[in-house]
Amino acid sequence: MSEYVRECLREDEEFILYRARASAAEVHSVLLLTPASIHPRPESLRKIEHEYSLCRDFDPTWAVRSFALSECNGQKALVLEDPGGELLHRLIQGPMETKQFLRMAIGLSTALAQLHNRSVIHKDLKPSNIFVDTATGHARLTGFGIASRLPREQQSAGPPQFIAGTLPYMAPEQTGRMNRSVDLRSDLYALGVTLYEMLTGSLPFIASDPMEWVHCHIARQPITAAERVPNVPGAVSAIIMKLLAKTAEERYQTAIGLERDLRRCLDEWETQHHIDDFPLGEQDIPDRLMIPEKLYGREREVDALLAAFDRVVTQGTPELMLVSGYSGVGKSSVVNELHKALVPPRGLFATAKFDQYKRDIPYAALARAFEMLVHQILAQSEAEVRHWRDALKTALGPNGQLIINLVPEVEFLIGKQPPAPDLPPQDAQRRFQLVFRRCLSAFATPEHPLALFGDESPHAIEP
Repeated sequence: MSEYVRECLREDEEFILYRARASAAEVHSVLLLTPASIHPRPESLRKIEHEYSLCRDFDPTWAVRSFALSECNGQKALVLEDPGGELLHRLIQGPMETKQFLRMAIGLSTALAQLHNRSVIHKDLKPSNIFVDTATGHARLTGFGIASRLPREQQSAGPPQFIAGTLPYMAPEQTGRMNRSVDLRSDLYALGVTLYEMLTGSLPFIASDPMEWVHCHIARQPITAAERVPNVPGAVSAIIMKLLAKTAEERYQTAIGLERDLRRCLDEWETQHHIDDFPLGEQDIPDRLMIPEKLYGREREVDALLAAFDRVVTQGTPELMLVSGYSGVGKSSVVNELHKALVPPRGLFATAKFDQYKRDIPYAALARAFEMLVHQILAQSEAEVRHWRDALKTALGPNGQLIINLVPEVEFLIGKQPPAPDLPPQDAQRRFQLVFRRCLSAFATPEHPLALFGDESPHAIEP
C-alpha cells in the first residue's frame, strides 16, 4: 500500500479506518481497516477475518464490500471498496434540517432492510459504520466485524466492558440484562439511536461508565426528539421513539416497515411542509415468524423474586428463595429476570451450577460462581479493582491462600499469599468455612448486592 496516500476516516480503541488514495489518477481509492494497536488482541484479528469472509458478496449498493486481506506496517489489514461519500458521524454537527434528515433516514432504513434480507444481524450499527452520499441520501453499511447470520442469539450478562458492540448504540437485549435474545430488531434500536442523534445533534442518553450505559438502555426513557428540538415534526419524533422501545415487540418489526413510514413523512414534508400524525407501522409486516420471549404465567414468581431482592437492598438482610420445578420448565428464565433489577444498584450476579459429574469435587459449583465474580471485578476500572482488592484482603486476612486453592483466579486480584498455618482436620474445616463466609461477605455489600443462583439439576443432588 506504499503507493497510496492515507486519510484517517475514523479511529477508536480497536480499529483505524483509512481512505487510501492512489497517486495514479486512474487507480481507484480503497478503504483500509487496520488494528489500532501494534499488538492487537486475537479477537480484533478475528473480527477482520470475519468481516472479510462475510461481506465479499454483499451488494455494493447498500454495503461496503471487502476484497482482500493484506498487510500494513507488518499488521493484518482488511482492504475494502471505497463507496465514496462521508461517514455519517462526520456529518452530525448539530440538529439536521428535516428534509435532509428524512432523505438520509430513508437511505439508512433501505440499506438495513437489504442486510436483513440476507438474514444478517449487524450488531454494531452506528454513525461511524455508515457511509452516506450527501447529494442523494444513499447509505452503505460497513463494520461487520461482529455481524451474525444466526436468527437469534442469547447474550450472556457478562461485564459490560466485554460486550461486543458499542454501548451508546446498544439495544437493551444486547446488554445481556433483559433475559431476551438478540435478533434483527436489535439493529432497529441502534438505528433509532442513530436517527435520534441525527435529528437532535445529541444521543438520547448520556452516561459516564459502562454500567450506567446499560442502565440507560434497559430502564430510562429518553426525552423525545420533539421535546429536545422544538421544530421536529411530531410524527418523526414518534417514529424514533417507537424504534427506541425497550422490548423488541414494541419496536418496528422490519426496516421495510420503517422505510415506508419515513417515505410518507418525506412526501408530506415536500408537498405541504408539514407532517400530519398517522398510525405508525401499518405497513410493518414481518416476513418471518417472531415468537415473543415474554414469560407467560410467571408474573407471581418473578414479582416474588424482585420483591425479595428489593428487601435485601433496602434492609441489608440476606434472603433465600427456592424455585422448584421439573427440568426444562423455565426456572432459569424466571431467575434471569433479576438481571434488570441488579443494574441500578450495581449488583453482582453469579451462578453456582451443580454438575452431576463433579459431585466428587468439594465446593465445585461455588468455586465456579466465585470465578465468575472475580472475572466481573477484573473487568472494572483500576480504582474499582483496588477497592475490591482491599476489601478481600481485609476479609481474608492471613488465610487468602485457602480461597486461592479453591478459586485460583483470586490470585490475580489479591496477589500471592503466604501458606495458611497447618491445623488439625476439624479446626482446618471450621477455619475454611469461616474464611469462605468472610469471602462471600466481601462480595455482598450494600453498594454491590449479590444474587447467587444455585442451579441444581435433579441428577446433581441424588443421594
